[in-house]
Amino acid sequence: MSNKAKKQHNNILLAIAGFSTVVVIVALIGFLALDRDPDLIQGQVEVEEYRVSSKVPGRIAKLCVEEGDFVHAGDTLAIIDAPEVHAKKVQAESARNAASAIHEMADNGAREETIRGAFELLQQAKAANDIAHKTFERINNLYKEGVVTAQRRDEAQAAVEATDAQVKAAQSQYDMARNGTRYEERKASSAQVNQASGAIMEVNSYLNETIQVAQMDGEVKEVYPKVGELVGTGTPIMTIALMDDMWGTFNIREDQLKGMKTGDELTVHVPAYEKDVKMKVYYMKDQGSYAVWKATKANGQYDMKTFEVRARPTEKIDGLLPGMSLILKYEKSDVQ
Repeated sequence: MSNKAKKQHNNILLAIAGFSTVVVIVALIGFLALDRDPDLIQGQVEVEEYRVSSKVPGRIAKLCVEEGDFVHAGDTLAIIDAPEVHAKKVQAESARNAASAIHEMADNGAREETIRGAFELLQQAKAANDIAHKTFERINNLYKEGVVTAQRRDEAQAAVEATDAQVKAAQSQYDMARNGTRYEERKASSAQVNQASGAIMEVNSYLNETIQVAQMDGEVKEVYPKVGELVGTGTPIMTIALMDDMWGTFNIREDQLKGMKTGDELTVHVPAYEKDVKMKVYYMKDQGSYAVWKATKANGQYDMKTFEVRARPTEKIDGLLPGMSLILKYEKSDVQ
């Protein structure tokens, strides 16, 4: 090979080596620069919700709100038609009326006619007893004179004893009619009234469930059934979002936590409004083996789990809505 050819060959090798060196240096600078950049972690706004459902099955008679409406505690949300509950109320009220009538009868005691009848029977028994005593005295005198037999005298004495018993029985019936029912009977009738009243209270509580009202202020997020559809016991009718209870949630790999802990204050960017807000961490928990994780054992390191981190705004943010994106951009020195 001539000197000229060798010189050209060396120049080409030098050019290639120089280019390769430049590429390596640029790549190294880029890698180091990127490594110094803050981490970018995307999250989103979440909100506390509760579901509206009824204890009684029925048919949706009316929906009083629509999705997107803001409701206050006590506002009527939906009306359910439950004719079976109304029928149960009629039955319970009838049972209470019957129990009340029995209780009043027990409290009032026997009727006046019953008391007068018992009194007349007592007088009749006393009259018969008086005649039996006089008859026995006459026959006993005749027996002593030897006019009548002992058999006749014994019959007269038996009549006296029988009428004595009749007087006692009639007196007992009269006393019972005058004193009214026993204490135990009055107590039992009162308990029956209370039982029937309790059944009415139970039915009324179910009737209250046919009118669903908001338990807390919030925004109607979803309405599930349509008017006329049947809903079962506990079936969700709608979802209410508590707009005053929002937070941000982030899924952060453990090597990106950089010492983050509960109580730390973070700077979070809201792309929807192009502004930064302050949030305070209040919840951190690993997402378990089922969550996203990064396998690093292949290169001799370890598996890294993902943690769910929740943070609440330190002050109210106007316009913040559930589902909005949040960008957590920080370095270790940013975590306070």
